[in-house]
Amino acid sequence: MNVEDNELRQAIAVMESYKERVEALSRQVQVLRVSLDEVNMASEALKAFKDAKEGDEILVPVGASTFIPVKVTANRSAVVGIGSNISVEKDVSDSVDYMEANAAEISEALKKSAEALNEAQTALTNLSAAVQQEYANRQQAASANQ
Repeated sequence: MNVEDNELRQAIAVMESYKERVEALSRQVQVLRVSLDEVNMASEALKAFKDAKEGDEILVPVGASTFIPVKVTANRSAVVGIGSNISVEKDVSDSVDYMEANAAEISEALKKSAEALNEAQTALTNLSAAVQQEYANRQQAASANQ
């Protein structure tokens, strides 16, 4: 690959852009994984609540891998966050369905983000290798001209 200085500068600029994209997508994937873990934990707690009988004791997650034992009452509703700091009271069955749909949505977004991350990493790796090869070629040519 024999490229002009201007083309090399453009390739380096594109590399920097790919680096920024990889970093942003990595953060997005991490946030989506955490969100999916939270939704799955809530879903499991709601299922345990749904299947429990009045008077049963279940463990309810409160965050940071911490659970509290709670006795189940006849009230079969849950307060569910639906976004933008808005929560609504739903029947426990509807809450489970909502969490499962939410998990499916997050899983799809996670899949797409992971694919985009892999594509950006591959493009960055390929471009980086080409730029490094051009530098090596230039060093070799400079050594030969001395």
